[in-house]
Amino acid sequence: MLFLAMAAAFVASIILTPLVIKLAFRIGAVDRPNYRKVHASVMPRIGGLAIFGAFLIGYFILLPEDNNVNETAIIIGALIIIVTGFLDDMLEITAKIKLAGQLTAALVVVTWGGLQIEFITLPFIGQLDFGYWSIPITIIWIIGITNAINLIDGLDGLAAGVSTIALITMTVMALIMGNVFVAAMAAILAASSLGFLFFNFHPAKIFMGDTGSLFLGFMISVLALLGFKNVTVVSLIIPIILLGVPISDTFFAIVRRIRTKQPIMAPDKSHLHHCLLRVGFSHRQTVLVIYGLAILFGVAAILFSQATVWGAILLIIVMLIAIELFVEVIGLAGKNYRPLLNILRLIGK
Repeated sequence: MLFLAMAAAFVASIILTPLVIKLAFRIGAVDRPNYRKVHASVMPRIGGLAIFGAFLIGYFILLPEDNNVNETAIIIGALIIIVTGFLDDMLEITAKIKLAGQLTAALVVVTWGGLQIEFITLPFIGQLDFGYWSIPITIIWIIGITNAINLIDGLDGLAAGVSTIALITMTVMALIMGNVFVAAMAAILAASSLGFLFFNFHPAKIFMGDTGSLFLGFMISVLALLGFKNVTVVSLIIPIILLGVPISDTFFAIVRRIRTKQPIMAPDKSHLHHCLLRVGFSHRQTVLVIYGLAILFGVAAILFSQATVWGAILLIIVMLIAIELFVEVIGLAGKNYRPLLNILRLIGK
């Protein structure tokens, strides 16, 4: 039945996307070029509706008879996110209103659905209970990952491809851990995103817009919590590694803006894809390079989940050094940010 649901979601996405393209032009949901945009022509930008519609078709095919409150809360939260993203794509609502929509969706999942990070088990220390902090910590995670996916949606096929890779990895890991529900949801969402990618890869015929990037980010954040919550700190780090590309891009965007004394939420043209374009990669090459990075993070997450504590610590150290070097070489945190490279130069003299 899962394969039927995945196939239905994939085909539905391919059928729905052209219809959404026509709808976008008819209602004026288009993205116009400006100094921050890479594209040079008017593009429809509510492609997330096709992904959402395809996901719902796959979900209802697989819908279990004993559908619980937790699952219902996720769908309602996703619907709130879709409405928020659609309003932004249509009306360009303020950041506060957009954040309010994300917060509402997160609260539905956390309070009504009961999805909370209640504790972690630290190696050599024991269990750490979050108590009342479990709700705000969970909300911050959901909103943070939702916006991280939104921030990388800057090139044709980038957010859809990175999200698909993350969801496929999540499916594999959920199956390894025996979490059938998370594996099924992630697989259906991956199929929906992959079908949309046929129209979104460079040169794109449609953008997913905030309707799509917020929806994918929200679902990925929620599924990650469902799959890896309330276990060891090692398992809690798994979704962070899994989403290494958007999280790293967001983290170093904050570092960059603090260093240049710019507002943290201020837009710029120094995200990962911008840096790779400046280095000399073409549009398509940049997207493929980031796909490669996403795959590497996915493989690292799987290895991390199977490693011993010391093996996991070693893997983290190696990854952090590699990420730092990559960031400094391409200038992701700023042109003059090169602490590790400067140390290596001093050692080499």
